[in-house]
Amino acid sequence: MWSLDREDGAIEIGPPEAGFGGLQPTIFLSPSSNPRVRRLPLHIDVNPVDRDQDAELERLLSLGARPADVGQAGGEQWHVLQDPEGNEFCLLRKRLDP
Repeated sequence: MWSLDREDGAIEIGPPEAGFGGLQPTIFLSPSSNPRVRRLPLHIDVNPVDRDQDAELERLLSLGARPADVGQAGGEQWHVLQDPEGNEFCLLRKRLDP
């Protein structure tokens, strides 16, 4: 397990061979000045590695995720979703081909 500290205070945690944007899952923690009340204090960004973003969006929606409006402008390259308990997470585009 390793961590990578960035200048903006964010930390990425994962296996040593993964690296940011790699095919192995990592956890990326970013500081926030906007604390949530009665919500998951951790925001998860996910990116598919075995399918494109549209296919992963369809899969997540079929599993119970639903779109969340957090003030997006409409041109974002990610989707903001909520899990069935209302916790927000973002679906990013695929970064690397497996």
